[in-house]
Amino acid sequence: MKGNARVAGLLYLITVVTGMFYLGYVPSQLATDGDAAAKVARIVQMDTLFRLGIVAELACQAAFLLLPLALYRLLGGAGRTAAVLMVAFAAASVPVALANLGHRLDVLSLLDNADYRQMFDTGQLQGQVMVQLGAYRQGLLMLEVFWGAWLLPLGYLVSKCGLLPRLLGMLLILGGLGYLADFLATLMLPSYAVSAVADYVLLPASVGELGTCLWLLAGASAIRNHGALSIQPQGGT
Repeated sequence: MKGNARVAGLLYLITVVTGMFYLGYVPSQLATDGDAAAKVARIVQMDTLFRLGIVAELACQAAFLLLPLALYRLLGGAGRTAAVLMVAFAAASVPVALANLGHRLDVLSLLDNADYRQMFDTGQLQGQVMVQLGAYRQGLLMLEVFWGAWLLPLGYLVSKCGLLPRLLGMLLILGGLGYLADFLATLMLPSYAVSAVADYVLLPASVGELGTCLWLLAGASAIRNHGALSIQPQGGT
């Protein structure tokens, strides 16, 4: 049992760290207030960082494919249906994320390939790069549906299993709802992105996932046997 918790915690840690790098740090370093020319120049200037972001995303998706399987072994006794849904939603997101990553690879192709530089003038090339970056951002928005959906059954399992604090389970459920709300609001409300709500709606997910990760790593020694699950009602979902 302790071994399962440590494996799940390690996979979660890899997912969280690499996710923070490619979703947070890399975009913050590549951000510009200028036009397409400034954006492309920034990517060319920080080419290594842009490529590291791609590597980090690949590592994140590999860990995220294995993470729900490890969590299933650890938490599945608290509700088999919820555990299956958790695995299904998480696993379904990985091929979508990898396909979306192709837009970043296309950016590299546009900037590295001499044939493209001959085919397009500077303005056209910059426009093509911006199209690919925009498509990548839209892909991330679509992925929020899966990220939110997998947190709902995970939060249920965490709150019912008796191995982790119920508060973490509630934060994960709120985080899942936050992802879904963020997706819908971004899609339906043009002014949402610049609203104060947009800055905080994903906070429960961040706190819940980081807390769960750290608890699995630091609290694994407190998990003694699988019997801890039996003290909780066996949910059907």
